[in-house]
Amino acid sequence: MKLSEIKNILKTVEAINFQLPNGNYVPEYFHVTEVGLITKNFIDCGGTVRKETVVNFQLWDANDYEHRLKPQKLVHIIELSEKVLIPTAIGMEDFEIEVEYQDTTIGKYDLDFNGKDFLLLNKQTACLAMDQCGIPSEKQKVNLSDISNQSNSCTPGGGCC
Repeated sequence: MKLSEIKNILKTVEAINFQLPNGNYVPEYFHVTEVGLITKNFIDCGGTVRKETVVNFQLWDANDYEHRLKPQKLVHIIELSEKVLIPTAIGMEDFEIEVEYQDTTIGKYDLDFNGKDFLLLNKQTACLAMDQCGIPSEKQKVNLSDISNQSNSCTPGGGCC
C-alpha cells in the first residue's frame, strides 16, 4: 500500500486496527512511534546495483491501555513527516509502506486494507537475479494422460519399446 492510499483510507474509517498474518490484532492501544523514510542501497547476487525506498511505520505496544490513536491523528503524523523528511521534488506519496511491529521479534510487514482493518502481510525474500543465481527454472508439468494421445508415443503392446 502506498502512503497516498493510507491517507485516503484514514479519512473514511472511525478506528485504526492492524491485523497480523496469524489473525491476531495489534492491541488497540498501540502507538506509532516512528514514521520514517528508509532507503536501501544494495547489490544483488547477479551484480546489479539496486535502490529501494519505503515509508516505515513503527507500531509499539506500550501497555498504555487508555491510548487510542485516532485516524485524523495518524494523518497529522504522516503530514508532519512529509514536511520534515521529504524534499518536495521527490514526493513521499510515491513510496510503499512497510510496518514494523514487535511480536516475538521485530517483524517487517507489507500493508493492505480489507475494507475494515489494515492487514499486516508477511514479507518474502526472493532472488532478484534468477538468471544469474544458478537455480534451475521450474520444470514443465505434464499430465501422463496427455502423453498417450501423442502420435510419437508408445502404447502397451505396440512393439515400439
